[in-house]
Amino acid sequence: MENIELLLNGFLVALSPLNIGAALLGAVLGLIVGAMPGIGSLAGVALLLPLTYKFNPTTAIIMLGALYYSNMYGGSFSAILLNIPGDSPAVMTALDGYPMAKKKKRPGQALFTANMASFIGGTIGMIILTFAGPALADLGLKFGPSEMTAILLIAMTSISWLVGENPIKGILITMLGILIASIGMDTLSGAPRYDFNNMYLLGGIPFTPFVIGTVGFSQVISLVNERHKMPDKNLDTKLSIKGSWLTKHDFRRLLPPALRSGFLGTFVGVLPGAGATTGSFMGYAMQKKFKNEEPLGTGAIEGIAACEAANNAAAAGAFAPLLALGIPGSGTGAVLLGGLMMWGLSPGPLLFQNEPEFAWGLISSLFLSNFITLGIAILIIPFLTKIIAVPTKYMIPIITVVCVVGSYSTTYSMYGVFVMLVSGIFSYFLQKNSYPVAPMLLSFVLAPLLESNMRKAFIISGGSLNIFFTRPITLFLMIIFLSLIIVPIVRSIFKKSEAHKGKEDQTDKKDII
Repeated sequence: MENIELLLNGFLVALSPLNIGAALLGAVLGLIVGAMPGIGSLAGVALLLPLTYKFNPTTAIIMLGALYYSNMYGGSFSAILLNIPGDSPAVMTALDGYPMAKKKKRPGQALFTANMASFIGGTIGMIILTFAGPALADLGLKFGPSEMTAILLIAMTSISWLVGENPIKGILITMLGILIASIGMDTLSGAPRYDFNNMYLLGGIPFTPFVIGTVGFSQVISLVNERHKMPDKNLDTKLSIKGSWLTKHDFRRLLPPALRSGFLGTFVGVLPGAGATTGSFMGYAMQKKFKNEEPLGTGAIEGIAACEAANNAAAAGAFAPLLALGIPGSGTGAVLLGGLMMWGLSPGPLLFQNEPEFAWGLISSLFLSNFITLGIAILIIPFLTKIIAVPTKYMIPIITVVCVVGSYSTTYSMYGVFVMLVSGIFSYFLQKNSYPVAPMLLSFVLAPLLESNMRKAFIISGGSLNIFFTRPITLFLMIIFLSLIIVPIVRSIFKKSEAHKGKEDQTDKKDII
């Protein structure tokens, strides 16, 4: 009850005209920044931080918090309509969002699904933050290198058969993603790896150009090759908000994955170094284990809902360790922490006691930003869906320009553009030979986190494996990990033995006859 009273007092702060204006501005900027490939929440918050110097601390953090949170919404726009993720958490959204928009001719419903799932996931994250923020932050601190290694092993195990029906191809592509991720400087020793005496490769393969090329530019090559086979077809009807509304059946499909991923994403957001990207990937992987009306990767509502709810919940959950412990969970969180310290505030356990107006004003403003962003995102659906009706001959140069600009803006050099071109061409040939590229992207993101945490765990234990089986949380997670490996093997053995028995029974019947 005390938390509810404090939250209501926070709303009195957040609902002042100045703070509402700041939240509105942050939400609009976040949607724009999120929809533009190559920028992302980290660059967006960092670029706009100087604009807040003349604001009071509460108004400033409300604007930046709204920008960070609404960025999760915006990333889905270009992922669904152009197959180019606006930011890294939206990589998973593109897997089902683009097929639903392009192949099933339901762009409005795809956007609406993403917006509603984002709203549900974010609301769950904010409610948990309100009632269990400090306690959740304390739990997050118990997750050291061994616990994080176990969680990432579980995530990596799910990757190989996450997309596509051929697990062998999935495993090969996953290993390729790990190999690409290992290019550059060793995360702990600083030794160069696979740099081939190239100065650019010392910094590794930049994520954004790699993703833009793999997902976006490979699509451009595909459009160029197939433009004669696919005549341009504009949308038959003028899309409106009402025409984009989800049916009751669609909403029933959306709700369970959004609720599940909302809780999972909040927990992942609290963990150090995990962030919204990992939350999105794990939400999608978890949904793979549940029943879906359509296979994931073919335009399933469940796939869009799972990853969008998870990344928004993770964004909300990331505020728990930031405010309660002063520990940022991501690069964007580090920028926000720097802003707090610049304004003379000290995040930590005493923040809620010494600066209750600030802390609860920020939390309540996240609820406000959630509603504002949802309203704006729904209102602009009719304008966004016009993108899907643009003829292919115009879409090819438009997507190419977006790919080049997005890649260049990340590295500020032609190196990013080169990475985008090479990864695009390579991914095109992979897809042409029925190799799924999603596992490569997932392993590319998770491999550095896994390597860093695993090596830290071995340093702590002196090279002993006991650290993964003597700590209670790690032991529980390792049991899950081993189960994920053993159960499919045992199941396949049983299926083969049953099939063999069935053949023997048929042979015996024939002999009798």
